Amino acid sequence: MNVSSLAQRLDRCSINTATLGHRLPLGQTLELIARAGFGQVAPWRRDLQGQDLKQVRRQLRDCGLTVNAYCRSTYLPAASREAFAAAVADNRKALEEAAELQAECFIMVVGGLAQGSRDLADARQQVSEGIGWLLEDARRHGVALALEPLHPMYAADRSCLSTLEQALDLCEALEPGGFQSLGVAIDAYHCWWDPKLAQQVQRAGQQQRILGLHLSDWLVPTRDLLLDRGMMGDGVIDLRGLRQGVEAAGYQGAIEVEIFSRDNWWQRPAEEVLRTCAERLQQNC
Repeated sequence: MNVSSLAQRLDRCSINTATLGHRLPLGQTLELIARAGFGQVAPWRRDLQGQDLKQVRRQLRDCGLTVNAYCRSTYLPAASREAFAAAVADNRKALEEAAELQAECFIMVVGGLAQGSRDLADARQQVSEGIGWLLEDARRHGVALALEPLHPMYAADRSCLSTLEQALDLCEALEPGGFQSLGVAIDAYHCWWDPKLAQQVQRAGQQQRILGLHLSDWLVPTRDLLLDRGMMGDGVIDLRGLRQGVEAAGYQGAIEVEIFSRDNWWQRPAEEVLRTCAERLQQNC
């Protein structure tokens, strides 16, 4: 398959609203993203709090933006069955919101150990059970679930799915036979180090399970493992090679920028951040 260039193709690119640090009202954020030339957006639930979703949907249409992904799930592993059921219920509500926004997928960051637990196997079992419950809702709403594995440093508190291989194994266990409503989001920051990454990207492509590609860079040194992601081109990840591999596996969806940068990019004007994202996507990715 021919791999495309991103030059003059910002319509294919998306800005995750976390990239702007959740500093501005959602309406202003959407206007700025559209004005910068991007065609898609991935909003976080926190940005939708108190918003009329129908009004947001109208603004998206007026700005010419589509929602490639809705971020993100409530963590599933819990210390009690009541808390587990509440987490599933909150994710069901989020799927309704995603459907209202006509999002292509709902990002599942599944959670780590339950509070007070050291049982990682139990956490993964709860994740499997919870995703199984949510699949019916996803199909009813027409919003795919995108499992996003996170770097192993987050296994205890954010995601007990640490590799693309683990995420795909879970997809196959819950939805055998290829993609229906369950797939994966590949985040460069979390997956770039994985020695099996190229193999698992091909596997995901064969099953048509790639639902998203998130780009940022890994800085050396990294001052904060959560909030010091780099702008594309400022770190050590072969982002162009990763994108080419993902597209060669069949993915033709949005190329999404997701940067958490408390002390750098979140301190800069939103217009500067968006302008730099546009330049780096076209030059470095």
